[in-house]
Formats: sequence, C-alpha cells, structure tokens
Amino acid sequence: MNASMSIWSLIINAGLVVQLVMFGLLSMSVMSWVVVIQKWLVLNDAENEVSGFEKRFWSGMDLSQLFRESTGKQKGAAVIGLENLFRSGFKEFTRLRQQPGIESEAVMEGAQRAMRVALSREEKVLEKHLSLLATVSSVSPYIGLFGTVWGIMNSFIGLAGQSQASIQVVAPGIAEALIATAMGLFAAIPALMFYNRYASQLDSVLHSYYTFVDEFTSILHRQAHSKRIQEPG
Repeated sequence: MNASMSIWSLIINAGLVVQLVMFGLLSMSVMSWVVVIQKWLVLNDAENEVSGFEKRFWSGMDLSQLFRESTGKQKGAAVIGLENLFRSGFKEFTRLRQQPGIESEAVMEGAQRAMRVALSREEKVLEKHLSLLATVSSVSPYIGLFGTVWGIMNSFIGLAGQSQASIQVVAPGIAEALIATAMGLFAAIPALMFYNRYASQLDSVLHSYYTFVDEFTSILHRQAHSKRIQEPG
C-alpha cells in the first residue's frame, strides 16, 4: 500500500510536462485495449464465418438455393465475409446472364467486378483501427522516453540550485521520470503483441477470401459457357 501511495504521489506531484506525457500514454493504452477487444470479436467472427460458409458451399448445394438462403438470412442478420462475396458475385452474374445478347466474357467481368468491390469492403472492415495498435506500439516508448528525459533534466536543473547535493533532492524527479518510461512500455508491449497476432489472423482470413474468389470465378466461368441458370429468389 505504501509503495502504491508513493507512486501515486509521485504522479500527482510530477511536473506539468511529465503529467501530460503520462496522461497521453494512459489514453493511448485505453484506446489500444478498446481496439484489441473489438478486433478480437471481428476477426473471430470472420474466421468462424469462413469455416461455416465453406462447409455449406462445398457441400454440393445448388448455387441458386444457397443464394436464396443468403438472401433470407440478410433480412435478419448482416451478410459478411465469404457469404457476402458469394452473394455479390452470383447476383451480378445472374443479372447479366439473363440479359439477351450479352457475351459470356462480359458476364464474367461483371461478376468479378462485383466480387472485387465486396472484397475491398470486407478487407476495409477487417483492417479498421488495426493501424492504431501499430502506432501505439511504435510511438509509446518514445513518448515515455521524452517524459523521462524531461523529468531527469528538471531534476538536475533543480540540483544545480541547491547548496548541497543529495540523493533526496534528485530522487523524486528521477522516480517520476522512470514512471513515464514504465507507462510507455505498458502501452507499447500489449499493443505490439496483439498487432502481430491480429495481422497474422487478418492475412489468414484474407487469403481465404482471395482463394474463394478465384475458385468461385472458375465455377462461374463454367456456368457462363453452359446453359442459362434460373434467376435466384
């Protein structure tokens, strides 16, 4: 308890610049933890969606039936991930395929374009706020170091005005300065760990998305050169 009260008193009695540094680091740490929780939910949902939809897609179900199920689901819940890519591509493919006189290559280009747009949006959602973790992990130690240097500099300036130098004179200033360093590391280390983890998860999910787009494009290409499919829904 005494150590805790001592640390708290050092923070309260620190210089204005060091206090601002501490407040900034605390704010960055809080923001990074909010992003950590948010990205954990988003990326886990994305991984589960990939696994679930791939099982349905490769189960041999008719594409029109799968599209109708996706359309019905949209009324009650958001369509995300692979299901969104599938729905976007298949809807545009079917719409163009039913237009008289349109070439198969034009149909394929339209379907691929629709999937690229959907893929770009999905990628943007998955990457949202992830850069904040990278920023916190790289900037926080330097901000803490700045607070440390400033605190130690003020301690030695104060020491110069004393007639008799002693450790009691400089100890509080050095201690508050080191607290700034500790807070910088406290903000940076978790942010770096989770950024690396989430970046790996993100790469895995996006790889699944791009692979699905390629595989689904091949299926649609065969469809485009075969008999016309019925309009879904």
